[in-house]
Amino acid sequence: MLELLAQRPLILGLPTDHSRSGGMSYLPPAYMTLIFVYGTLKKGQPNHFRIQPDQANGKAEFCGHARTVERYPLVIAGNYNIPALLNRPGEGQRVQGEVYKVDNTMLAFLDAFEGCPSMYQRTLAQLELQDWEGGEQSPTAGSIMEAFVYSTTSYQPAWLKQTFYESYDAYGDHGLTYINRDDKRRTGYGF
Repeated sequence: MLELLAQRPLILGLPTDHSRSGGMSYLPPAYMTLIFVYGTLKKGQPNHFRIQPDQANGKAEFCGHARTVERYPLVIAGNYNIPALLNRPGEGQRVQGEVYKVDNTMLAFLDAFEGCPSMYQRTLAQLELQDWEGGEQSPTAGSIMEAFVYSTTSYQPAWLKQTFYESYDAYGDHGLTYINRDDKRRTGYGF
């Protein structure tokens, strides 16, 4: 059922009480898109707060954990130790991450946050679901689904010689401290 869910918007209509009009009606449907995050936006990571409701960046709802079906090089790169998924399917590791349903406002925020399309590109990737908390649909562990992921084709050739990670943790034992874009030591937007 969820194999092509990322390509078709999730439509959520909300009932509204219109007692003055004598009945119930529905708010216009909200379109939701599935996004796979593998880096600093995951729970427990430095930028997770940016997808929380109190940030006014739109709506993001955690759905579950997954890993890419294809292998990809996930590296920690650049002057700011940014996690980057290189768009080179078939190389690297099956990358672990989290799936979120996001509304159009959050999708626009994430595109800007990720520097899409200049720094990262938003493309579809097949994922193997590990667990699901995403509400009305209940796919099982091991199901294959699609979601958008931010990957990059703009990288230095030397990055292909770096360690490829299966899972990113900004606080991991790799010794590469992530420098947040709000940090004064960071002078640019990109890598």
